[in-house]
Amino acid sequence: MAYLCIPLIAPLQMMWNGTGVCKVYGMNMRKYLLCIVLVFVFLAGSPAHGNKTGDTIHAKSYCVLNAATGTIIKAKNIDEPIQPASLAKVLSLYVIFEAIQNKKIHLDDQVKISKKAWQTGGSQMFLEPDTEVELETLMKGMAIVSANDAATALAEYVDGDVPTFVARMNRTASLLGMKNSRFANPHGLPAKGGITTARDMAILADIYIRRFPWALDLHSQRSYSYHEITQPNRNRLLGKYPEVDGLKTGFTRVSGYHTIVTACKGEQRYIIVLMGAKTPEKRNREAAALLKEVLRTGHTSGKKHASPQIGMSL
Repeated sequence: MAYLCIPLIAPLQMMWNGTGVCKVYGMNMRKYLLCIVLVFVFLAGSPAHGNKTGDTIHAKSYCVLNAATGTIIKAKNIDEPIQPASLAKVLSLYVIFEAIQNKKIHLDDQVKISKKAWQTGGSQMFLEPDTEVELETLMKGMAIVSANDAATALAEYVDGDVPTFVARMNRTASLLGMKNSRFANPHGLPAKGGITTARDMAILADIYIRRFPWALDLHSQRSYSYHEITQPNRNRLLGKYPEVDGLKTGFTRVSGYHTIVTACKGEQRYIIVLMGAKTPEKRNREAAALLKEVLRTGHTSGKKHASPQIGMSL
């Protein structure tokens, strides 16, 4: 490529040979024009000349939100319905934090683990039936290691049974402005009727960390140990990027791999929702690409998204 650039960056030494052929460093006009075309093709494909990160994101949908300004910076298929997977736990935790705020439950409450909670499949913190576990411990299991057994146990504790808790989740989602979401359980395991969108998850994450900022103390922990079993946080961007302080990942075979990434740089708070990646590696790589772009460019403009007043009691 250095050879191709010579005619463009060096003084042109042209000489007409009387036959209509222009010589540039020994090249005739046809070769010279070909050289120019090749250089421009090269420049057009260079990342420094306009290739956008969004063009390399193959996940089904994503949304990049500047929470400080309430603007959507970048998006793809933002309202396309998809199973929430374990991102449903963010809404469950919102409901639980609200119950704590309203003094309905307390962090040091002892929660009895039912057989139903113990039998919940998928990711777990390996609770034992008929034992009692502190409520805060169960919340950590949900937030850090995506424990489905903990989600069931907490749903039963807050509202007496899972269906009543799920009804509360759906009322909450409606009040938060999650117009295209419906939840079927507190943990996000595949179930008929469970659906959400990248936009709705961005709305949820935004209000969640504004109303309950201390939730990030849970979501930012890189691992969690319970009964001598240590599990890593599923959010692999934690620790890799100092700006990242949350939030949650999810997966089902139907939906693919999801993540919500929260990051803070200066006075700007960014929320990245990426849904439906084909592998966990692609999820991490594509979310990281969106993160690096927004941290590098410092986007503060975009399309305003509306969110309701926070602080409502359900």
